[in-house]
Amino acid sequence: MPDHTDHTDHTLYDTYDHLISLLDSSHVDYRLLDHEPEGATEAVCALRGHPASEAAKCIVLRVKVDRRTTRHVLAVVPGDRRVDLDAVRALFAARYVGFSDPETAERLARAVPGTVLPFSFDPDLELVADPDVVAQPKLYFNAARLDRSLLISGADYERLAKPRIERIAAPASASAQV
Repeated sequence: MPDHTDHTDHTLYDTYDHLISLLDSSHVDYRLLDHEPEGATEAVCALRGHPASEAAKCIVLRVKVDRRTTRHVLAVVPGDRRVDLDAVRALFAARYVGFSDPETAERLARAVPGTVLPFSFDPDLELVADPDVVAQPKLYFNAARLDRSLLISGADYERLAKPRIERIAAPASASAQV
């Protein structure tokens, strides 16, 4: 019987394997790109050799709808933009929207920071993507690993991930880069 008590070194690769299985079983075209370990969007885009606008930036948010109701949202925006927290707050008619704490984000995304996929494999993590993400002919993101990325079309991403498509990206600014 397998031992399920220690998840520390398997969590990362379980999510990666889940992603690859989904892609393979769906018969979509994708490409894996190996590179130096990197999780920061701008830096990994330089390693992969493409503009940041073609990257999927994935941020786990905590959305307080009311005093008793908290939801978690995986916001996916182009890599050269930031998440518009006011737009997300309006979308959910919430009292507050902020960044999830790292432990909750890692548990729900099933990935360490810098490797969060633009897919949700947890029913408690709602997926919302900006329309500019799914419109990309080429969409790059870390594949649940710091040393490997994936390239897929935005249309295939939308078909597989089934995100709620909403305008949640804002222009990046030096002071509010997320």
